[in-house]
Amino acid sequence: MLTDQNVGLFITGGIASYKMAELARLLIKQGANVRVVMSRSATEFITPMTLQILTKNEVLTDTFEERHPEFVQHVEMAQWADIAIVAPATANVIGKIANGIADEIVSTTLLAHDKPLIIAPAMNDRMLSNPATKRNLALLEEDGHTIIEPDTGFLAEGYEARGRLPELTRIVDVVIKRHVQKGLRQLLHGKKVVVTAGGTVERIDPVRYISNDSSGKMGYALARAAEWYGGDVHLISTKKSMVAPEGVTVEYVESAREMQEAVERQYDDAQFVVMAAAVSDYRVKNKADQKIKKSGDSSDLVIDLEENPDILAGLGAKKKHQTLIGFAAETENLIENAMSKIKRKNADWIIANDVSKDGSGFNVDTNEVTIISSDKSVYQLPEMTKLDAALSIWQTVLEAEDRS
Repeated sequence: MLTDQNVGLFITGGIASYKMAELARLLIKQGANVRVVMSRSATEFITPMTLQILTKNEVLTDTFEERHPEFVQHVEMAQWADIAIVAPATANVIGKIANGIADEIVSTTLLAHDKPLIIAPAMNDRMLSNPATKRNLALLEEDGHTIIEPDTGFLAEGYEARGRLPELTRIVDVVIKRHVQKGLRQLLHGKKVVVTAGGTVERIDPVRYISNDSSGKMGYALARAAEWYGGDVHLISTKKSMVAPEGVTVEYVESAREMQEAVERQYDDAQFVVMAAAVSDYRVKNKADQKIKKSGDSSDLVIDLEENPDILAGLGAKKKHQTLIGFAAETENLIENAMSKIKRKNADWIIANDVSKDGSGFNVDTNEVTIISSDKSVYQLPEMTKLDAALSIWQTVLEAEDRS
């Protein structure tokens, strides 16, 4: 997602500096060209050599250590970077950037940088809540910079509090978002989007359940892409272990009936509803309150099932202004089954995929989908990452909506 983008990583002197080797690696895996600038304090926590070996670029640590007489190194670096990330951003450097102070290599280079700036604060909770720090962060936001909210977690001081460096995947997600959004028309701006994700869980007893192989990855990708298109996104998920997309509101559910209730609460004022979750067709009729024990004889255990509500059909029956998008995970007759489903459910779009194919469907990072509209238009996408597929799905749907 960051192919050929020049990313400047500005590291300052906090204990979380040691994580920047991994952040550089994650950015490079996304296709970015990465160069690093380090404050003198940062070099106390991680060596410039580590970052140089990982990025294959020299690391700047001193304003006056000019190695290339053909240009001024900090100005050249500032102009080279398409995106600049300050991580971990200490209270010290936050104050310098906010007030235009340039007294060492990081702050001096950033003062010459006029492109997107992403700041990931990390510090003690009392430093973070200090009025001066809060005032400086507000100034940076007013100047149009992106502040990634710190996490709450175990701090270096030995207790749990707010101030921990945001998870590296969150930082990368924000970098990708800033890059991708430059080329996206904000067609979902001001619109509420509801997305469901994951496989629902139907309890047999407190320790056993019926479910399916859905990983939730496609739903999360669709929620992330919708937010990038400017939407106000509400994700209803069964996957508490997955990292929530930045900027997306997440509500967790377990069973099909819980998912139905959650979707219906959001439905009336939603403009787009995407039912990407794999909803169990059946639930246990008489769920046991305690763990079911072996009977001790040779008799088989019989579990009675009853049908779950058809959430997509229910939404289609009472649809007014909403654009309703369903999914069809098939193993045969893909187009025919999807065409039948779009009519039966009164959906506007069906996203169909053959889950029996390698690289398509459950528990993989790629997908190969066919987008089908209620007017029987068919758009076939090649195999691609689920995030790329999500962006293509939204592009197809939104451009069609824009034309109508």
